[in-house]
Amino acid sequence: IGRELHLAPEQIKTLGICNLALTIPARLIIGMLLDRFGPRITYSILLMFTVIPCLATALAQDFNQLVISRLLMGIVGSGFVVGIRMVAEWFEPKEMGIAQGIYGGWGNFGAFGAEFALPILAVSTSFFAGGASNWRFAIALTGIIAAIYGVIYYNNVQDTPTGKVYKKPKKNGSLEVTSIKSFWAMIVSNFGLIFALGLLAWRLEQKNIHFLTLSQMYLTWLLLAGLFAYQSYKAWQVNRELLIGKKTYAPSQRFQFGQVALLEFTYITSFGSELAAVSMLPAFFEKTFALEHVAAGMIAATYPFLNLISRPSGGLISDKFNSRKWTMTIISAGIGVSYLMAHFISSSWPIPVAIAVTMFAAYFAQAGCGATYSIVPLIKKEATGQIAGNVGAYGNFGGVVYLTIFSLTDAPTLFSTMGLAALV
Repeated sequence: IGRELHLAPEQIKTLGICNLALTIPARLIIGMLLDRFGPRITYSILLMFTVIPCLATALAQDFNQLVISRLLMGIVGSGFVVGIRMVAEWFEPKEMGIAQGIYGGWGNFGAFGAEFALPILAVSTSFFAGGASNWRFAIALTGIIAAIYGVIYYNNVQDTPTGKVYKKPKKNGSLEVTSIKSFWAMIVSNFGLIFALGLLAWRLEQKNIHFLTLSQMYLTWLLLAGLFAYQSYKAWQVNRELLIGKKTYAPSQRFQFGQVALLEFTYITSFGSELAAVSMLPAFFEKTFALEHVAAGMIAATYPFLNLISRPSGGLISDKFNSRKWTMTIISAGIGVSYLMAHFISSSWPIPVAIAVTMFAAYFAQAGCGATYSIVPLIKKEATGQIAGNVGAYGNFGGVVYLTIFSLTDAPTLFSTMGLAALV
């Protein structure tokens, strides 16, 4: 795509960030809609919406059009949150890790399917495009399939098992917390997500990108400040009685936002690093080992391929091990060590060894995702959509920050940054 539309390397890297950016606010919004309307309606609409950004990408003629279409595509990424709540409705807490791991693992295994199959589809249908890679057809087709599946999904699922009531939060618009300390922690968490979007706006203004002018960047920052103020107001509205001392929660109802914040950070180091790796590995293998881009894409696809077993195994270990906390700790250490090993990959390495190291990193990062979401639905059942939205959004926050670092530096710096963050 970059060659056909004459994109600079910096522009290609920026598009990778755009793919993730709007997932950040979308996961929060979808989390609230989900808790209110249920998985069936929310997921069906989101799947049918997918055809819009896919067709917009397929029809794009320049960098600016690709930025808009990829930003819209980011909204689709919020669909993950819906399934977390739905799986939580259908499985017992003791099975939560393996159930959520299979759901998330198969979802990300789809990334492998895409990386492996779409280049082949684009090349094999090149006779439709005058001999050139028919990437437009391949991308359009994914959107059409998703929209058709949205209709199938709506007609074939129910939110909960028969006889079980779908619990909704008493208040909508923000997460209802149970202590004043948790309220302020939530405000800080919300600011972090706004910061990630501001970082993207800054990246789009840089002189080698030219998507936003300086004044448009400042306007975007102003709008983001307005969004943060509105978010904070809604949070105050939902938690007003707690803050003025009119309401206290029974011990059985309490949770600390610190629990959510810890999971947000584990998801930065696991899913955030996975998003960054999946985005940059095809070009990394192509450049480092002077490979054809289709071959490099297939090699890089080994990273998301592992999701089939690694994410469910992270959830299963968390279920079976005596401590979900120690499971998360050990896996986080594995993420750190494996990315620090990847820092040293160079053209002098045998390709099989380079693949082995990236798959080692892939296993721990993806198992970390499974272990994180084995805990998320256990914090507060009726607010699972919002909590999953917060944690999931921080995965994309990690992806945006890591890919911004990558766009300004190089692959070894990215690997070492991801490794050190996981060790922390």
